[in-house]
This record gives sequence, C-alpha cells and structure tokens, in this order.
Amino acid sequence: MDVETLLPIEEYLNTSYSPDREYRDGALVERNLGDKAHSLLQLLLGAYLARRRKQWSIQIYTELRVKVREKWFPIPDVCVYALPDFEGRYPSRPPLLWIEILSHDDRMVDVWAKAAELVENGVPYVWIIDPNTLESEVRTAAGMQPVADKTLRLPDSPIVVPLRDVMEE
Repeated sequence: MDVETLLPIEEYLNTSYSPDREYRDGALVERNLGDKAHSLLQLLLGAYLARRRKQWSIQIYTELRVKVREKWFPIPDVCVYALPDFEGRYPSRPPLLWIEILSHDDRMVDVWAKAAELVENGVPYVWIIDPNTLESEVRTAAGMQPVADKTLRLPDSPIVVPLRDVMEE
C-alpha cells in the first residue's frame, strides 16, 4: 500500500462507515456482518450483561471502536469494561472482556489470530461464540479453553453467563 493511500487515525475516528470498518495500521478493514442468529445473540447477550452491570460493576458496549494498540482499532461484537469506565468517545485501554460472535463468513483461522493478538495486547479474556450452536471457547494468555456446559465465566469474578438462559430470557 502506498503511503498516500494510508488513512489518518483522526479521519477514521471522525468518519461513519456503513457498515462500520475496523482500522489497522492506516487501512480500513471490512468486517463480516452477522445474520439473524448473530444479531439476536448480540442483542440478548448485551441486554443480559447490561441488566447486571451494577451488580457486577461493569459497563457494556456493542460494536465500539476500541484502541487496542497504536494504529489498531478493532470492533468487538460486545465488550465489557470494569468500572470505572473509560473517558472520551473511544477507549484507549483494552476491555476486561471481548466477545466475538461468529458470522457465517468468518474463517476460524482469522478469528483465532485476532483473538491471540487481542490477548497479546492486553485483553485478558476473549469469548468466541457460535450463535447457532452456542459452542464457545475462551482465549486468555494461558491459551484456549473450550466451554463444555455453554456457560461462560470470568475467573475471580461474579460474571457468569449461561448462554441457554440468555437465549430464553
């Protein structure tokens, strides 16, 4: 890519794209958009977490541009910040929890690489969820752990998310 084609961060952060795009090292990165199952799980998961935000001292965001490292603003499906919340329009620190809901066009190798990079850059927990089966895995600095009972948990935290209950509420 020529230097002339690189997009300044300020322009990215002050421009609306439809659909929204991530920013990586001066380039716009297209995101795979979800279908009905993806959208529904994103909505219900966000609502489930939001109803418990005071109890768990957290704040929830969907599709928020997050500065994970210099010149990289990926967009989670859902993210969770421990309180106190970040200041400003966009966070400059990683969230406590990053949630990726798989889309039909996602390639797992790309999802896993993104999750690994998120963890390397300070995101302590990345949940990856298949919206059709609710099969899930958790990525941390210690590696990957499949979720056997469809209940996602954050260690040393009151945060417990039974995905079946999320879908039934």
